[in-house]
Amino acid sequence: MKTPSTIYLDHAATTPLDPRVKAAMEPYLDAADYFGNPSAIYRLGRVAKEALWEARVTISSILGCRPEEILFTGSGTESDNLAVLGIARAYKAKGTHLITSTIEHHAVLHAMEHLEKKEGFSVTALPVDEYGRVAPKDLAAALTPETTLVSLMFANNEIGTILPIAEYVRVIRDWKKEHGRGPNEAPFLHTDACQAAGYIDLNVTKLGVDLLTINGSKIYGPKGTGVLYVRRGLRPQPIIFGGGQEMGFRSGTENVSGIVGLATALRLAHEEREAESARLVPLRDRLIAGILDRVPKVVLNGHPTERLPNNVNVSILDIEGEAVLLYLDEDGISAATGSACDSASLDPSHVILAIGRPYEFAHASIRFTLGRSTTAADIDYVLEKLPPIVQILRQISPVSIEMDGTVTGAKTAFVDMGRPHWEKNIKATK
Repeated sequence: MKTPSTIYLDHAATTPLDPRVKAAMEPYLDAADYFGNPSAIYRLGRVAKEALWEARVTISSILGCRPEEILFTGSGTESDNLAVLGIARAYKAKGTHLITSTIEHHAVLHAMEHLEKKEGFSVTALPVDEYGRVAPKDLAAALTPETTLVSLMFANNEIGTILPIAEYVRVIRDWKKEHGRGPNEAPFLHTDACQAAGYIDLNVTKLGVDLLTINGSKIYGPKGTGVLYVRRGLRPQPIIFGGGQEMGFRSGTENVSGIVGLATALRLAHEEREAESARLVPLRDRLIAGILDRVPKVVLNGHPTERLPNNVNVSILDIEGEAVLLYLDEDGISAATGSACDSASLDPSHVILAIGRPYEFAHASIRFTLGRSTTAADIDYVLEKLPPIVQILRQISPVSIEMDGTVTGAKTAFVDMGRPHWEKNIKATK
């Protein structure tokens, strides 16, 4: 049972609902004049429809696009799926080659895997460097006349590394120019910006992306809400069919209160972005420095500076990350290992493996993600509680891992027998 005194350091998984967002949502939850179906033409419907339009205008003003280029969905996962499946299927006659990276969220990776296994597409999963970044030259080398979609995330949800999206845009534009293709011709670039929202400028005109995903639960908005920006001229094939809402791209009666909440949350995050980032970076760096100083045999995962202001991901060698989480929880500290969507799985993080860390480093990874409620006192409390927890777990651990990944101890023979049973089949293609 969570208590009010819990130190919550898992904001990459979800964020608490901002009271200001809740206040904006409340009229559309139970007030007699605001509950209408936006598709209805009578007054109650028009009130709801107007609320949707205002939310669309708010979000488009932040993203620097037209209101008609904003589609509301039920989650970041749905937005990713609509971008990947919708564009791939809509432009299949132009080509069946897709490009992504080995560190993408599973909402992208699994959608691409489905297209490859079930619908005849080919997928290139680009490798990343030790920090989790795709080299622009690797993207350039992977593009072919058959490529219709490139999906590369803006900031990684596990290790916090920020990817140079604008550079990828330039690579694709140069390729199109060389091959005589216009802006409404493939290949197109989609970026998952769920973790970037609230910390990085998402102006799509400046970035030059064709599609961009956001969700509400990462920015102190309601769960079960998402946005997909689709540049005018693109026509992704719907993945949900019905009444033709959202300009025919996403059927289903709109979640008016959730959409109002999402728009409010994004506006607040945008307005407070610079100040909040400036507050969080010193706290993030204090936690990183404190862990590295007080706990032996720890590796920082992700880029040391080009990372989200709130992300700390470390591998604490010789122990299992899940065990650390249980001990931290007993002390009122909530953290995570890997992606929130994989928290019930014992498989190691595909992201940690993709950046070249051994399996044991992946199993030993811990992610702390700070947020609006995080204070310096919270960081100090974590630094007080974490070292003795690590010491206890290392005393009972049957394995010892060197900083170079060499394994000694009781588990050595098991590991040396071959590839561990938990290995993911992530292919990196240059």
